[in-house]
Amino acid sequence: MSGVADEAGQLINDNSRTLAPVAVGSQVVLMSVVSVVTILAFNLLRPKNKVIYEPKVKYHVGNKPPPRISDSVLGWLPPLIHTKEPELLDKIGFDAVAFLRFNRLMRWLFLSIAGLACSVLIPINVTYNLKNVNSKNRDVLSILTIRDVSGNLLYAHVAVTYLITLMIIGFVHIHWKEMIRLRHTWFRSPEYLESFYARTLTIRRIPKKNQTDEGLRAIFESTKVPYPTTSVHIGRKVGKLPQLIDYHNATVREFEAVLVKYLKGGKLGKKRPTIRVGATCGMGGMKKDAIEHYTAKLQRTEGAIEEYRRQIDTRKAENYGFSSMAAVPYAHVVAKLLKNKHPKGTQIELAPNPKDIVWENMNKSEGELFRKRVIGFLWLAGVCFFNTVPLFIISILANLESLQVYVPFLNDWANASPNTFAFVSGVLPPIVSGLFGFFLPIIMRWLTQYMGALTHSKLDRSVIARYFSFLVISQLVIFTLIGVIFNSVKEIVEQIGEKASLQEIINNLGTLPQTIHRTYINQSSYWLTFFPLRGFLVIFDLAQIINLVWISFKTHVFGRTPRDIREWTQPPEFQYAIYYSNVLFMGAVGLVFAPLAPLVAVAAAVVFWIGSFVYKYQLMFVFVSKVESGGRLWNVVINPIGLQYRFKSLQWLSTIPPMVFIIAYKIYINRVYKPAFQYFLPSDDELRLARVHSERADARGNRLQRRFGHPALHTDLFTPMLHAKMMPFLSQVYQGRLGKEEAKLEEYGGQKLEAQVVPGGIKIAAISQNDLEYDPALYQRDRGELDWDARSMASTAMLDGPDSAKSQYHANSHSLSDLPGYNHYLAGGAHPHQQSEIELTKMDSMQEPLLNTRDYFQPGASQLSLSIPPSLYQDPLGSSREAPTHRPQERISTAAEFTILRTANTTRQQQHGGPWRT
Repeated sequence: MSGVADEAGQLINDNSRTLAPVAVGSQVVLMSVVSVVTILAFNLLRPKNKVIYEPKVKYHVGNKPPPRISDSVLGWLPPLIHTKEPELLDKIGFDAVAFLRFNRLMRWLFLSIAGLACSVLIPINVTYNLKNVNSKNRDVLSILTIRDVSGNLLYAHVAVTYLITLMIIGFVHIHWKEMIRLRHTWFRSPEYLESFYARTLTIRRIPKKNQTDEGLRAIFESTKVPYPTTSVHIGRKVGKLPQLIDYHNATVREFEAVLVKYLKGGKLGKKRPTIRVGATCGMGGMKKDAIEHYTAKLQRTEGAIEEYRRQIDTRKAENYGFSSMAAVPYAHVVAKLLKNKHPKGTQIELAPNPKDIVWENMNKSEGELFRKRVIGFLWLAGVCFFNTVPLFIISILANLESLQVYVPFLNDWANASPNTFAFVSGVLPPIVSGLFGFFLPIIMRWLTQYMGALTHSKLDRSVIARYFSFLVISQLVIFTLIGVIFNSVKEIVEQIGEKASLQEIINNLGTLPQTIHRTYINQSSYWLTFFPLRGFLVIFDLAQIINLVWISFKTHVFGRTPRDIREWTQPPEFQYAIYYSNVLFMGAVGLVFAPLAPLVAVAAAVVFWIGSFVYKYQLMFVFVSKVESGGRLWNVVINPIGLQYRFKSLQWLSTIPPMVFIIAYKIYINRVYKPAFQYFLPSDDELRLARVHSERADARGNRLQRRFGHPALHTDLFTPMLHAKMMPFLSQVYQGRLGKEEAKLEEYGGQKLEAQVVPGGIKIAAISQNDLEYDPALYQRDRGELDWDARSMASTAMLDGPDSAKSQYHANSHSLSDLPGYNHYLAGGAHPHQQSEIELTKMDSMQEPLLNTRDYFQPGASQLSLSIPPSLYQDPLGSSREAPTHRPQERISTAAEFTILRTANTTRQQQHGGPWRT
């Protein structure tokens, strides 16, 4: 036994010095070559596949296309270099700019840290190793680390930790100030100021006695806030309607896929498609004709949905509601005043974008949320525990040289081909780590939603915090402990072989702290193989090769439905949670190992610099934000920086002050920066000049109800779609004559397309080749905010009756230039001495809009045609009237003399079934 132990120790000592440099070098060379090939492939594929590599050139919001990009080999680089942050903020949104700024922070921080550590620590480490360490006990990587350094020279490393701490504080401070400036710029942007949700508040946990519109008003009146609400809306229970709609739409997708696969190639398939209903893992169940099954299924779900929608008015109120304020600054002022206050037990805060809301969690009670959180945390703990199992595999792969003596196969392999053995030991561990970590964020997101997250942006924030914590604990703590166990077991085996007593073995465990320290440093070679892989994955993400291969495979093997093609042509959504977590984790590794193994910080800096260019290209030309949250993820991702920094050495007492500095600075951030970042804090002039919306316009227009009503109230059901060239075969599929009608497809902006009616009354719309791709104009409409009122008329028709759902866009309209005096009307108002016939004065109700007595028409102008779309009634931001800085909540008997457009509003109601909009 003693001979085996001695031989094992000798082999481990010898091979650890040779395998680590070879493994790291082979990984760096391999990933560098593959990355260069990937970049070449990207440059060749990009000009001919712009729908994948440049979708935002065609699909962008409003008049904000990305910069022009050349088809030349490196034509994509100049736009990245010359497009600066102010233009990016306007074109790609604040969330994307915040992510790019975070990457900029990391790249410059680590460039500075790497420069400091390499210039100061590497010379010290190399000099000490050459003078004091035997050449047989060192290698080209170990002499660059702190592993064998001892004595007073360690205080140089401690001094570097102080400098790195000051760097962290300095860089974070600079970027925090810039983020606050950008946040306030975004608050003052036309997109935000003109968005209805920006002046809306969310009220949750409403007591049962206040679950009415009047009850909501009573809650706000009890708060005595300086600004009144313009409208309130209590949520209504929708029952199983959302689940039914999702079920129906999923059935439509399955139905379309079955039809396309059966009619692939412009002919009927050899066999009719079948499906097993009630099967478990493909076994058991009843075999049915798939087409007939989905047709009957769609007929049942459509009937159930229509029945639910007819009963929606009779359902009870929910425990949440919404309230609109007259102006955006007013909403922020009220939200800040009511922060941490709970009038009548409620929670009042700024409303998110309705597209961002997770509606299924809005009505959960505190008891239900507590139960779900407990269950969710238990599941999350279980998932994280079982996900640490791959770490044993990774640790074994990373310590192959330590196992080869005990595993004959590995020993034979290492002796026969040492180069391939070193290559595999360097390449395989990070690849296995990446594969096992792919599904964890997806599972975490699902569990976080189950636990009651109210918005998708909160889901992202929670996933970032939890996924990053898991990565740090598992791969920086548990992974190291596994290495410590390997080394400890090795030492125990050696002592048993030397016939040491139990007491001697126990006494030897006193060296455990030194073993942990040494293991951390030895594992730096693993992280030097990890970062080249991360760099390649960043470049591989740029090339979108998997997406290209998958689309080609799906097209040729299964066929693509019109809906697949339509959704495929849209820009994909950027997964902020995963990208942020990966960047944060790389930063954590780099900060931990910067004073221990400076080359790790160099590798991190290289990956951050590569990523900053790749992510900028992707956010400019490829990806979009799911919903703009105004950079709220910045609060989450900036917190771990610095707190994850630590230094492992025997002089641990001298490393405590940097930790204190970081904690003190974090407290300063929470007290100074976070409040300024969260709220729009308007000046007196901004309050006075704020654009104010009238209570009457919000109430009569049902804007709050339309915008913040449950989506199930106005979501249009999917209409089955099929390629036009396949439509003639439907009569053979259903074996009979089919009816012909026109189907109105909301997916195509309400356009009526030719459709065939199959048995059961199900319409199947024919989509021609020219209509397969998403219409850019419709994409701008669906991504925009300003015309939501017109797009959500279905809910008003359902709740208020059919007369309120008349189209506001198909009337005979006139351009603004055709309206006499209209521009002068907006710019200067009505002449104080020459009122138009539509002007009335001396209204004493606080419900009337606050308008100054201005000249709204030129002398001699008669009437204003009101057949233009409602979006054109939005006043330009610069011509908004002045607003008072304060208006008390209580009603007054005698008000100042205000002018209103009553006749114009009456005319508009007669023509369009809706009130004047401000």
